[in-house]
Amino acid sequence: MNRLYDFIRRHPTWVDSLWAVFLLMFSSLWIVASVTAPPTPEGPNQLPQETGQQIALVPIALALSLVVALRRRAPEKMLLLATGTGLAQVITDVSPFPGDFAFLVIIFTVASRHTRWASRFALVGALLAPTINTLRWPEDLHDWTTAVFSTLFMTLAFVMAWVLGDSLRTRRAYYLQLEERAKRLEKEREAQAKVAVAAERARIARELHDVVAHNVSVMVVQADGAAYVLDSSPEQTRMALETISGTGRQALAEMRRLLGVLRSGDPGKPDGDEYVPQPGVEQIAELVEQVRGAGLTVDFKVEGDPHPLPSSVELTAYRIVQEALTNTRKHGGPHVGATVQLCYRDDELCVLAEDDGRGAQRELYEEGGADGLGHGLIGMRERVGMVGGALEAGPRSGGGFRVRADLPLKGAD
Repeated sequence: MNRLYDFIRRHPTWVDSLWAVFLLMFSSLWIVASVTAPPTPEGPNQLPQETGQQIALVPIALALSLVVALRRRAPEKMLLLATGTGLAQVITDVSPFPGDFAFLVIIFTVASRHTRWASRFALVGALLAPTINTLRWPEDLHDWTTAVFSTLFMTLAFVMAWVLGDSLRTRRAYYLQLEERAKRLEKEREAQAKVAVAAERARIARELHDVVAHNVSVMVVQADGAAYVLDSSPEQTRMALETISGTGRQALAEMRRLLGVLRSGDPGKPDGDEYVPQPGVEQIAELVEQVRGAGLTVDFKVEGDPHPLPSSVELTAYRIVQEALTNTRKHGGPHVGATVQLCYRDDELCVLAEDDGRGAQRELYEEGGADGLGHGLIGMRERVGMVGGALEAGPRSGGGFRVRADLPLKGAD
């Protein structure tokens, strides 16, 4: 059965041609009957007896059969052909016969398509055709009551054919709209998935940069210092090696957390080891102590009453301080001092990190950095932008470098 339906959908003209052949057969039988029937007085179901009518009946029947055969391939042209055939039938006085069923078929077909002028034209024809038939062949009806009833019945039949076709058009348009919407939603989901993947990759890249840039910088500074005092001060060398060891373990722990998120299908349920949570403002004090242990003088201040913050704001504040202190160590010069300040407000958290050294050159953070090393401050701006905050970063007027971030608490996760 499914194969039959598939064949019908693939070859609609063949199916219509088959119905046209059946219609032509019924019309031919009616023509033969009209030719062979004896003369009868005028009355119901009268067959045309005049030679002119019989001659005109043959091309009219063929034309109406053609209308049925090509109704879906060329509906507008077949509507015009049916109209011309109907006018010829009225002019030649060929009374209604089975071939006129083609008028119902073409009205239904045209109404089911999206050509509005043709649909309106078919509706007008559906309303006028029964009345024209009654006025042209009144002798086929017994009295005026029968004429009115027959006219109303045929008008209703023609209008119903148009209504069914128009309903089919509306339903097709609705289904097409649903399909287009489904395709559009699928494309939007794919685009959103790609954006989410890109955002996650950017987030992980920022996290790795912060982990590697900060911890490796501390390890390099401590290693250089240990090598410098290796012979003269074994105790300082030992302390430097301990700092390198602790910093390396911290870096490995954070990298395990990031890699665990990548390996796990569910970030909330990592496979294997327990991974440390993301750092927040409470860990900034530990970060400052770690930096102090690396030889950098840092003044840490907290203003306002500390209160719970969204996790995204806490992580952003921690990474800003971490990146700022890393840049101070790398670019601040010898004997540089830094200041870190957290200011708690009702609707935002203000983070200030500055140093009194020579500061980073502006080209290191503008447009990605002339040497390709400016991603740290670019990452700051991205982080602050994700929580809807504002960032100011640049050289201080009196020397050194200054970073200020205002992180709003509303709307942050």
